Amino acid sequence: MTVFACISIALLLVDSHMRTLTTVRQVAGTVLYPLQMAALMPRDAIYGVGDYFSTLSSMEKQVRELRRQQILNSTALQQAQLQSAENAQLRRLLDARQHLPVKTMLADVLYDARDVNSRKIILDRGTRHDVTLGLPVIDNQGVVGQVTRVFPFTSEVTLLSDKEQAIPVQLLRNGLRSVAYGRGKSGNLELRFTAPNADIQVGDIVVTSGLDGVYPAGLAVARVSQVENSAGGSFGGVVCQPLAGIMNNTQLLILMSTPEMPPRPADEEPRALRKHNNKMAPIKEAPKEGVDGQPAAAAPAATNGAPGLIPVMPPPAPKPAAQTPATDAANQSKEPAR
Repeated sequence: MTVFACISIALLLVDSHMRTLTTVRQVAGTVLYPLQMAALMPRDAIYGVGDYFSTLSSMEKQVRELRRQQILNSTALQQAQLQSAENAQLRRLLDARQHLPVKTMLADVLYDARDVNSRKIILDRGTRHDVTLGLPVIDNQGVVGQVTRVFPFTSEVTLLSDKEQAIPVQLLRNGLRSVAYGRGKSGNLELRFTAPNADIQVGDIVVTSGLDGVYPAGLAVARVSQVENSAGGSFGGVVCQPLAGIMNNTQLLILMSTPEMPPRPADEEPRALRKHNNKMAPIKEAPKEGVDGQPAAAAPAATNGAPGLIPVMPPPAPKPAAQTPATDAANQSKEPAR
C-alpha cells in the first residue's frame, strides 16, 4: 500500500508539472466507461423505479384533484345556468306583471301534491300573505291554474290539466265561446260541447272569456292542436295544448283580485198559487136578449148554491151609445107625447 501510494503521489506531481498523463487518462476513461456504466446500472434502475412510483403517485393525486375541481366547476356551472334560467323567468314574470291591470304576488313552487292522480302544486304563499280561495295563478305565457286550498303559509293550486278543472274560454280569432276541461295525466285540455261544424282550426289561440268572474278576460290559455269533426255526432272533439309552463315553472304569479262583475239581478219572487186553482167553475149561459134588443133581467143569485163553487158575476150592462144632436132633438120632440 505504501508503494502504490508513493507511485500515485509521484504520478500526481508529474502530471501537475509536466501534463504528460492527459492522453493516458483519456484512454483509461474511454476503456473504463462501459464498465463504469455497467456498475451504475443497478443504481440507475433503483432511482428509475423510485422516480416512476413517485411520478405515478403524483399524477394520480393530480388527476384526483382535477376531477374534484371538474365536479366543482360543473356544479357551479349548473348553478349558474339555473340562476340564469331563474333570472330570465323572473324577468319575463316582471314584464308580464307590468301589463296586468290587477295586483299580483310572486310565489315559488315548493313541490307537487301527494296525489299522483291529480295535477296540483304547492306554493309558498298562504293566508298570512292574503291569499284566498279561487285566485288565478299565471306565468308569463298564460294561465296555470287556480288556488283551491289555502293554509297559513302555503296554498294548493289545481292546474288547468286536472280532470276536475274547467275554465270558460273563447277563440281569439273569431270569439267563439266554449269551456275547456282538463284531461288529467296527458296534460292537455279539451273543448267540450262544440258543434261539429264550428269554425275551429288547428293553431287557434284560446283565451279566457271572463264570464266566470274568476279569470280576467284575454289571458292566454292554450293552442288548438287537434280538431275532430264527426258528421254523425252531436258534438266535435277539440284538443288543446296549454301555452303556460304548467310543469316546468319554479316561480308563478298569483292574481290577488278577481274581475269586478256587475251584480246579478234579484231572483223573482215565487208566484202565490191561487186558491181552488185546480177546480173549474161552472160556466153560466150568457143572458138572452129581449125583443127590443135590450138584455133580459138577470136572474137573482141563488143563496143555497152548492159549496166550493166560485160565483160568476153577471156581465155589466152595456153603456148607452153616444147621442148625436139629431138624436137629442128627436128625444125632446117625443117627450111631450109621453
